[in-house]
Amino acid sequence: MQKSIEFCGKTVEEALAKAQAELSAVWDETTVEIVERGKKGVFGIGAVDAVVRVSYGAADEAPTEVPAAPKPAPAPKAETPKKAQEPKSAPKAEQPKAPKAAAPAAVKLEGTQAEQTETFLKGLLAHMGVQAEMTIAPREGGGLDVELSGEHIGAVIGRRGETLDAIQHLTNYVVNRGSDRHAHINVDAENYRAKREDSLVRLAEKMAAKAVKYKRSMALEPMNSYERHVIHTALQDYEGVTTSSTGTEPNRRVVVSYVKTETPKEEKGYKEWC
Repeated sequence: MQKSIEFCGKTVEEALAKAQAELSAVWDETTVEIVERGKKGVFGIGAVDAVVRVSYGAADEAPTEVPAAPKPAPAPKAETPKKAQEPKSAPKAEQPKAPKAAAPAAVKLEGTQAEQTETFLKGLLAHMGVQAEMTIAPREGGGLDVELSGEHIGAVIGRRGETLDAIQHLTNYVVNRGSDRHAHINVDAENYRAKREDSLVRLAEKMAAKAVKYKRSMALEPMNSYERHVIHTALQDYEGVTTSSTGTEPNRRVVVSYVKTETPKEEKGYKEWC
């Protein structure tokens, strides 16, 4: 009767090392099955341990199985050495990746929130292959402002700031995870967000002028929630138009609609009599 034991580790090699250490006495008679190869995740998020199942027979049962007629030379037993050897050859190809497996431990950042932010962003930018200067300062009203600068900073910004938004989201998640004091961390690159906000305000005023001129509604391109908020704020006091959002994410957009205003009686030629 065979016995099976499962061993876990960050990698298949680590799980096999644990199994071999515990079953060294019967290791040559074992059969190894890889249950889960494991996943490293992204900066420790979603990581899954590798699992191997090691099966072996009792020492006093081995002689009784040999003379049995139905099992003169079972095929599975002939292949078991190959299965056991496959993981042994694997470390040669996967061994250089071992240092990367230790990276998730860096997610458990220590120090102040500013130090944690700097540590995480340096690791993330290095993983992206981007070199950038970093400036971290306290944010008015609480939180942190992070400014990135460099020659190839466009890779950090991405199309319409989508990559920059993703970096900011990841930074806030990692730094605030497990913390009692939540802090909003604003990540910017080459003052992109201020420039983008100015261009959005100009776009909003341009579309509002068109809506009034042609007396029709004007739909803008799809935007994220922050950019839509900029448009709504810019036109909240603009006479003759009103704004609304339509559609579903990620294709939700702002619509600038013309609103007919009442003309004063004096301009219409009315005269009030006492």
